[in-house]
Amino acid sequence: MEVGRVLRPWGVRGEVKIEVLASRLADVERARRVYLGEEARPFDVQRARSQRGAMQLKLTGCDTPEQAEVLRGLVVSIALRDASPLRPNQYYHHEIIGLEVVTLEGAALGRIVEILETGANDVYVTRGPRGDVLIPARVEVVKQIDLDAGQVRVMLLPGLLPE
Repeated sequence: MEVGRVLRPWGVRGEVKIEVLASRLADVERARRVYLGEEARPFDVQRARSQRGAMQLKLTGCDTPEQAEVLRGLVVSIALRDASPLRPNQYYHHEIIGLEVVTLEGAALGRIVEILETGANDVYVTRGPRGDVLIPARVEVVKQIDLDAGQVRVMLLPGLLPE
């Protein structure tokens, strides 16, 4: 499960600074192992420190700024079993991306291609016949998420659809 991205090397001992998805900060703080890049290369975490919404990680085998530089820009993931348990009606991003979005009236809006974390609430970027539609992940709008059916049912508020 994706939890962040390596921003840059940090210090002279091979630490890296990572940008962490807000909802995953606690998971990264507890992580004993992270996986980097598309190939999910495993790294044991020797030390983790929180720093203003980001994290500094000291990874086993990464001991110089030059070794840390090679990791710049890589996606940081953790094993799903290491993630915090979810409350009822909460979902991981990877479960939501790809779901079809339809209105309560049955109009298809497209598929969720990205989730933006705004701080107040997530926003589902839905791409379909009307272009990109931004759907706030709020109870007033998102009425049902059915993972088995692969569908999100929404009640559109005025102004959500592009003209």
